[in-house]
Parts: sequence; C-alpha cells; structure tokens
Amino acid sequence: MPENQPPENDPFADLYGRLPDPRTGARPSAASAPDGAEGETLSPRRAAREARGAATGPTATSAADSSASDTPAQGDSTVGDTAAPSSPAPAAGAPAAAARPVDAPRSAVGDDASRPAAGDAPAPLPAVAAARDDVSAPRAEAPRPTAAAEPPVTRRFDAARRADAPAATPRSAESPSRASTDVPAARRPDAARRAETPRTTEPSRDREPALAGVGASSASASRGPVASGSLEELFTGETTTHDIGSPPPRPPKKRRRIGGWIALGVVLLLLAGIVGGGFALWNTYGTRVQAFFGTSEPIEFDAGQATGEARVTIVAGDTGESVSPKLFDAGITKASNSLYKYMLDNSVVFTFQPGIYQLQQQMTSEAVLTALRDPANRLDNSVQLREGLTLNQSLDLISEQIGIPREELTAAAADPSQYGVPAGTLEGWIFPATYDFDEGVTAKDVITRMVQRTIQSLDAAGVPEADRERILTVASIIEREARSSEDFYKVSRVIENRLQPTNQETFGKLEMDSTVQYGAGEMGSGSVSTSTEARNSDNPWNTYMYPGLPVGPIANPGDLAIDAAMKPADGPWLYFVTVNLDTGETVFTSTYSEHEKAVAQWQAWCAANPDGGC
Repeated sequence: MPENQPPENDPFADLYGRLPDPRTGARPSAASAPDGAEGETLSPRRAAREARGAATGPTATSAADSSASDTPAQGDSTVGDTAAPSSPAPAAGAPAAAARPVDAPRSAVGDDASRPAAGDAPAPLPAVAAARDDVSAPRAEAPRPTAAAEPPVTRRFDAARRADAPAATPRSAESPSRASTDVPAARRPDAARRAETPRTTEPSRDREPALAGVGASSASASRGPVASGSLEELFTGETTTHDIGSPPPRPPKKRRRIGGWIALGVVLLLLAGIVGGGFALWNTYGTRVQAFFGTSEPIEFDAGQATGEARVTIVAGDTGESVSPKLFDAGITKASNSLYKYMLDNSVVFTFQPGIYQLQQQMTSEAVLTALRDPANRLDNSVQLREGLTLNQSLDLISEQIGIPREELTAAAADPSQYGVPAGTLEGWIFPATYDFDEGVTAKDVITRMVQRTIQSLDAAGVPEADRERILTVASIIEREARSSEDFYKVSRVIENRLQPTNQETFGKLEMDSTVQYGAGEMGSGSVSTSTEARNSDNPWNTYMYPGLPVGPIANPGDLAIDAAMKPADGPWLYFVTVNLDTGETVFTSTYSEHEKAVAQWQAWCAANPDGGC
C-alpha cells in the first residue's frame, strides 16, 4: 500500500486497496475466510466504510434503491460491481451443478431461486484463492443480492460512479444474462474479472502492473514523459505504459522527399545565378582584369617565328584600324587588333600605299610595318579581289592594283559574248581571287582569265551550262546576305522556299534588301537595310515589288556561295534577319509573327550600337 493513506470518504479507496505495493510489488491477499462462526475477515478500511454505511440509515438506502431501479442495465458495469457487497455463500450440500466455469451460462434476472429474500442478510463469499491462480477453475455460483439488500453507502458510491464514469465496455453477446447472476466484482478473483472484460488483446499475466502514487512517479521519471492515457485504461489492459510513452510518428516520407527536392532546386538556382553572373562579368571585364594583373594572353607572335608566305591587299584610304583585321585574316598577325594596338601604344604614324604585298605568316606588328615600307614586297602585277564585290568595284581595284586604265577595263567588259557569257553584263562573272600577271598584260587578258576562273568554279560545283546564269544570281544573293558558312546553305533554302508556288507568306517575292540596294545604287551605302526610296524604286532588281529572281547577279560569288546555291539546307524557313552585325548571329523563322520578334531583336541591337552599320 502507498505510504500516504487515502481519505476514508475517497470513492477510489477500494481501487487503491487492490494496487500492488510499489516497494515490494506484492499484491494484497484477496482470500477471505468462509462464512461460519468466525464470520468474514474485513480490512480496517472496508470495516469503516460498512460502519459508515450502517450509520447513514434508511434515507440513503431509499435513494440508492431508487437510482438502482431506474438504471438496471448499468448494474453490469465493472465500476458498479467493484463496490458491491459480498454475496451469500451456497448452502452446504448444494448440488455439484451449481459450480461451473466463469463463462458458463447463468440464470436470468427474474429467476427467484437465484436471489435471497429481501430481508436476508448477505452471506460471506467463499475462499477464491485458487481462482486467482487459474481462471478456468470452476467456482460455486452465488446468488446476486437484490438492490434492497445492498448496504446504503455502497449503493450511494455506486450511483455516483455511474454518473461520472464513461460507458462501460460492452460484454459479449453470447452471455446476455451474466450481470444478474455473476458474483460481485469486488469479491471475484482478479483473473476471473479480467477474463470477463472483453478487449482485443489480453495483457500478459506476467507483465508488471502499472504503479500509482510514489512508485508511479518514480517509474515515469525514469522512462521519460508520458503522452496521454487514463488510469482505468491501464487497469483494464486497453493500453500500456509502453504505448502511452511511444514517440510521435515521423512525418510522411513523401512530404520529406518533396521538401528535399525543393531545397535542392533552390540551391541549383542559386548556383546557376552565381555562375551566369560570373560568366557575364568575365566577358565584360575579363580582358581588363587580365591586363591589370598582366596575365592576359599576348596578342603578338614571338620575334623570329615568321614562316611561309601570305598576301595582303591594301586599298586607297586604308588605315591601321582597317588593315589590322586583313593581316589577321591572312594569318600574318596573332590578333585582329595587333597592328592597330601596336601603332597606338607606340604612337606610330604610317601611310599605307595601295597594292598587293607579299609577307610571311606569324609576324610581329613591328616586322609587318617594316615589310610594308619595303617596295620589294609590293607585287606590281598582282590583283586580289574579295567576294561580294560588284563588277564596277572589281574593275576599280584591278585598275588600281596593276595600273591598267579604267577606261580600257570598261571597254573590255562591255561585250560579255566574247568571253562565252550568255548575259547582257559580266556582273557575277568576275571571280574573286588573287591573280598574278606578267608584265604588259592587257585589259582583255585580265577579264578573260577572271571569267574562265568563274566557269571553272561552276563546273566544279556541277552546275549545268544552261543554269550558270541562274545559279550565279542565287549565289550572288547568298554572298551578300549570309554571314557564317552554315548560314550560306540556310539562306539558299529560304530563297528556294519563297520561289515555290505554295508560298502563301510572301507569294513568290524574295524581299531581299541586297537586291533592292543593288537596283537603287545603294550597294556601297554602308547600311544593311534599305531606304524607303529604294523599296519604292521601280527596277527589275526590286524583289519587294516583283516576284521571282532578279534579272541577273548582283555581285561576284565565291566557291562557297556557288556550292550553297546548288545544295540548299533542309528546312521550312521563309524569313531570316541578322540580329547582331558584329557576331553575324542570324535568326531563321517560318512565320511572319516569329520574324517580327527577330526584327525587334535586331532593332534593339541597332539602338544599342548606333554606329554598327544598321
């Protein structure tokens, strides 16, 4: 028993009486002496309760009787049976059939033979020590006392418990009349009462019972915090201290997995932002940073590294800024700005003389200027023409480079038929290349050699003789419009797609700015776009006004443009626009709405680069 005894009027006094000793774990003895001369041996607390009930008088008895008669069904509850008095023992010599197992059927409530008379005193319960050890042992049936025979104080406590306690666990459907004939729960063995209480899982008899009072507090402190649960659930076995003290369940794995993916995505976005920002900053300021720390890549070849041969053409009006890229393209200098930067850093003043110069590859800027000053490196009988020049531009360069009068060249090119060209002009037939001539060469000799070089390129590309003029026309447009080698073949496809009868976007019109500029005489204006006047100009090269190809070529195409005209790329494109004139980035689209977006991108670049040649 706990050291602190409960008050005598505590309704749970009997419950405390059945608790084990928290210090020793021993249970109080439940065996009682048989009814005889000595009578029933009662604990001091029970004797005090019965004395207190006897002093209450008939008033309490009457009230308890009224409560019991109003709720007969609640008399089956375990809580109500706990405080019931002892049932009378069976008479000596009772038949053996009166003793039966706990779960055997019992008589109905209305069976008068199972009840004593109303005024009889209750007989003491026989010894049930053996029933504590074996639940299945048969026991003698004892009649249940009537409501009038219960002590007044017991019935008072019983009614109060029924009003406060939760609904009792329903009994088995197989024993509907058990409540009327069972031995009161306060007098039955603990094992028998446990067998009568229906539950899902029968707690083990060997399990240590739950403690209360001082022992319970010390045990709970050693096991950690206890969640929820009631003392009644612990006694009935519906729960255990292990279940009450279980930790809360972990959150679902799916939720944790989603949170992990979100966190990973945020981290990746941050890393991508850092990398992208660093890349943009490096592209903008990387060269300056390298120059500041002296770690930038040198833009000059080492002295004495020059080897091989290379040619560069200098025209009238060239400066260090315009000649520097020519040297890089020919493989003479290491960077496109090598010569120009060298001249700025060293305050070099140099006048470039037109002509073709034979130099070496992998030269320093200082060595280049020295070679250009030497007249021996100038080739007086050589001509170098680049791709995309018109016939008039080509004749001007020829006259300038080899000294043939411009009038003689114009007269030599007036009759294309003498060179086997079936066209009214030699536009597109002067092939761009580098030519070396002997001393005393004439204008006709120069034109003849250049036209033969064009026919050689057409034959190498597999162009039929009857299609030479048409292929040169398409190739000349490609040469003026495309930027990169890949774009040459895409522009060729755009031209062929627009010439198809099924074209419902432009209805056969090429709408090429290069052809409009040629027809309006704006080829050398320095702008890639056409003016309003040029688009309104009525001439056979205005592809905004007339469908199909123009009447002839608009420039001299090279080998790549001729090959692209013969082998257009596969694609549905009908539009293209170069959105960055510095890099040559070109966007190809299939619909006008997509093309408008690309045009807006080009306009934005032009606004940011007013001197970019738009």
